[in-house]
Amino acid sequence: MTYEFLQHYWCFVVALLGALLVFLMFVQGANSVARSLGYTEEGRRLIYNSTGRKWELTFTTLVTFGGAFFASYPLFYSTSFGGAYWLWMLILFTFVLQAVSYEFQNKIGNLLGPRTFQFFLTLNGIVGPLLLGAAVATFFEGSNFIVEKNNLIDEAALTPVISHWANASHGLDALLNPWVLVFGLAVVFLARVLGILYVMNNIDDEDIRSRGSVRLVGTSVPFVILFVAYLVHLLLKDGYAYTDDGVIFIEPYKYLHNFMDMWYLTIALLIGVVLVLYAIGKTIYSKHYVGGIWPAGIGTVLTVLALLLCSAWNHTAYYPSTADLQSSLTMVNSCSSEFTLRTMFYVSLLVPFVLAYIAYVWHAMDRKKITREEIKESEHVY
Repeated sequence: MTYEFLQHYWCFVVALLGALLVFLMFVQGANSVARSLGYTEEGRRLIYNSTGRKWELTFTTLVTFGGAFFASYPLFYSTSFGGAYWLWMLILFTFVLQAVSYEFQNKIGNLLGPRTFQFFLTLNGIVGPLLLGAAVATFFEGSNFIVEKNNLIDEAALTPVISHWANASHGLDALLNPWVLVFGLAVVFLARVLGILYVMNNIDDEDIRSRGSVRLVGTSVPFVILFVAYLVHLLLKDGYAYTDDGVIFIEPYKYLHNFMDMWYLTIALLIGVVLVLYAIGKTIYSKHYVGGIWPAGIGTVLTVLALLLCSAWNHTAYYPSTADLQSSLTMVNSCSSEFTLRTMFYVSLLVPFVLAYIAYVWHAMDRKKITREEIKESEHVY
């Protein structure tokens, strides 16, 4: 178990958490289309109670993703979370707003009214995936930061800060890149696709399921267009590579080369795309098929996992700097010590047991589909 193996292992773990996070954003996607799917107040309550049973998983995965990144690649955490804090603060704010909205929308004494909190849920359903997608896109498009490790040993430095943002936008400048917005919007529509598929599977209501099939057509078309456009752009663009000595340089068609060199990632990407398209197509053309969330979920995880690993493996700088090329972050120059990675490796062996518990709880909650009668009779509803 070498240091290089541990670097690749923790890159895989962080990428897997990121892929799971994108899948779990079906909560945000379903909330963003709740008004058109539910149509009536009772229909919307069905959707909010369906997603309300899962929103904690999305938020917990987001926090775990950040924690794993901090522990394994602390320089990325201090650079991105510390430098681009406006972007990350907006993401966290929308998720906190989501949690508050679930709990207070139908509470007695709610002065703002349920529609206000339902608007907040819709806002989170659009802004959350958009900003998270934009943050992921910076792994390929780069960010405007500078790393100065000498500040730690420079006695003249008033504040020993390793990295800082090169402008005053602190991350919001990423939204000025049109390709970042393309990828962010692709994640928004992917979340909507997953949200519609999940609602159709989780809610036993013919009206919502029939609306879901129609709504899925209008959602999947822009998703496919945006995703294919960004994938073609990614394969044709210049990438950021590094030598064995750690020198960063621009390599034409770097990400295309990565998929050619790492054929297993290409296979995972293709299988993932096929599974998502299969779930969409079968749900649209089959009136009685409501299990599309599972192939689409597996396909989403495989696709996002392949993209994230393509951004870091094979001597690739996973967080390029557009302000200073040599400040770009790689698995080698930004990871924790070998002792830390090795210790965390043994702790990570417990993760499968946690996942098994989550799967069991998920199955227990979804064993019975949500119905209108349950919403009327149950005391624990949103």
